[in-house]
Parts: sequence; structure tokens; C-alpha cells
Amino acid sequence: MIAVIQRARDAFVEIDGKVVGEIKKGLVVLLGVFQEDVESDAEFLAGKVAGMRIFADPQGKMNLSVKEIGGGALVISQFTLCGDWRKGRRPSFIRTAAPTEGKRLYEYFIDCLKKENLPVESGIFGAMMDVHLVNEGPVTFVLDSKEK
Repeated sequence: MIAVIQRARDAFVEIDGKVVGEIKKGLVVLLGVFQEDVESDAEFLAGKVAGMRIFADPQGKMNLSVKEIGGGALVISQFTLCGDWRKGRRPSFIRTAAPTEGKRLYEYFIDCLKKENLPVESGIFGAMMDVHLVNEGPVTFVLDSKEK
């Protein structure tokens, strides 16, 4: 499982011009699910996302987690993160989880974040979405559950 997390001043996701998820200060999480991923991958990443100290403390150092600042998470499914771009010019998505399993693990990841007492909003799995955010910093990290 792979997640791109971006520190956001505010963010929202629209489908057909309608806002379906919105946060103020917090994290935008773009989540990709691979065929071999299981619940423990989601649990590991959710713990990391909720606990990473990437928000500024009063001295300006990255020392606070999203929970400590009272922020939220906007989780967006993004299968293209699982694309293999190494051969040719068109990415291959052969390693991406099948839609049913991908959706199950995406929803499980969201549940894991909620168990971390983090307010969570989300897009809709498999939908064409417009994601709007102000990436504060910019601060962006790529987390891979296989690199524990």
C-alpha cells in the first residue's frame, strides 16, 4: 500500500461540481492499493499518517502530528500510484488491487484512521474527482507499507 501525504491548509474534493469531502488544516492522503496488500498494511500506514510529526510547533519546527493540531484527513483513492512506469511510455497497472479488494482496503484504511481519533473525509472510490488543496510548505511525503 502506498500513500502520498500532503500537509494542507485546506482541501476539498469535488465530483461533478459537488463537494463530497472537505477539511481545513490537516492532511490530504492519496492512497494506492496493490494486489498483495492486506489489512496490516492499512493499519501500519494509518498509524504512521496519524502520528507523523510534520506540523510546526510554536518554534517553527516540524514537531506536531495532525492529531495534536486538531486537524483532519482527506483520503482519496488513487490507483495510479500503483502504476509501473519503468517500461515504455504507458504505465502498467497489473500490480494494482482488483476494484473490489482495493475498495475494501481503502475503506478499511479510513476506518483505521478513525480509530486513531482523526476526523476523516474522503472522496468516492473509483470516481473521477477534482482535488483542490493548498499544500502548506509544501510538505509532501511518500509512505510505502512494504518499507517498514
